[in-house]
Amino acid sequence: MAFDFSPADPAAHGFSGSFVAKLDKAIADGTLPNLHGLVILADGKLVLERYVAGVDESWGRPLGKVDFTADTIHDLRSVSKSIVALLYGIALKLGQVPAADASLIAQFPDYPDLAQDPQLAKRKIFHVLTMTLGQEWNEDLPYTDPRNSEIAMEMAPDRYRFILERPVLAEPGTGWTYSGGASALLGRFIEKGSGLSLVDFARQHLFVPLGIDAVEWIAGADGTYSAASGLRLRPRDLAKIGHCVIKGGMWDGGEVIPADWLAEAFTQRIICFDDIGYGYQWYLRASTDGNGPRRFAMGNGGQRLILIPERKLAIAILCGQYNHPDQWKTPAAIMLEHVLPGLTRG
Repeated sequence: MAFDFSPADPAAHGFSGSFVAKLDKAIADGTLPNLHGLVILADGKLVLERYVAGVDESWGRPLGKVDFTADTIHDLRSVSKSIVALLYGIALKLGQVPAADASLIAQFPDYPDLAQDPQLAKRKIFHVLTMTLGQEWNEDLPYTDPRNSEIAMEMAPDRYRFILERPVLAEPGTGWTYSGGASALLGRFIEKGSGLSLVDFARQHLFVPLGIDAVEWIAGADGTYSAASGLRLRPRDLAKIGHCVIKGGMWDGGEVIPADWLAEAFTQRIICFDDIGYGYQWYLRASTDGNGPRRFAMGNGGQRLILIPERKLAIAILCGQYNHPDQWKTPAAIMLEHVLPGLTRG
C-alpha cells in the first residue's frame, strides 16, 4: 500500500497555529543555512515538508547547486549507521547474524593470527553495536584527511583487519568511541550471513516493504558498501523509516523490524557525551520538556532522523554543511526554536 503524503493540518496533529509561518519565515530569512529538506510526520500524517535549493555533494563528490524536491535523494552520511542497526535486528531474527553476546573474533576464522590476541578475545558483538570496543579510532579529523580512521579504513587493503588491529586503549564496555569501523563490521556480518549485498538485503527486508524505491548506497574503492555513511534516500523515505520505528516496527499490518530488537536498540547502554546516551547505533535523550524521550540518528553535514515516540513524531532533516564546524546549528535550531516550541500540550 502506497504511503499517503497528502498534507495534513499541523494544528490537528499537535502543533500551534503559528508553527508553520514561523518556520517559513526562518527559511526565507536565511536563519536556517544550508537546509535542503525537512519532512515532519505526526502519527503518519505529513504536517510539514519543505525543500530549499543549495549546494550539495555525494560522499564528497561535488554536485553543484541542486534544486531539491520530494523526489531528490540525499546523503544520509552517518544516519546510515542507525539504519544498518535496524537491518542487523532483521537479520538476527532471520538467524543470519551473531547475537550480541557472541564473540567478535570468532566471526573471523580467516584471521587465525588475531584469534590469539587475548585482548581481542574479550570483545563481543555487543561492543560493536554500542561502539564500546575500547580500541583506538579517531574521526575527529576532517573526512578529507587520510588520518581520519574511517578514511584510513576505506584506503586499507583489508578494511576488516584494519578495524580489528586498532590498538587497545581500554577494557571493552567501559567507554564510548565513535567508530565507523563498528558499523562496517555490522554490515559485513549482514552480508556474510544473508549471502546478499548490504543494499540488496536492505531492499528486500526494509525498503521494498516500506515502498522505498529510490535508493543509492555508495561503495568504497574495494566494492564494499559503506555501512558507516554511504546510504542516500529521499527525505520522505527517511521519515517513513522513522514512522515504522515509532509503530514498533509494524507496517501495513505486518512486522518489518522486530519489536524486541527495537526495545534492545533503544535501551541506553552508555553515555556518549553530555546528556546523550547510546543504544545500538542510536542516540538517546531523556525527556526534559514534557514531550517524552527522543531517539535520533545523526550524520555529517546536519543529517538527522529524530523520533519523539510519545508525540508520534518522525522528523527527517537533510542539510549541506558537510565538514563544517557549525553543521549542528541548523538541525538544532529547527528542533529547539521551531518544532519543540511549536508543540501544544494535551
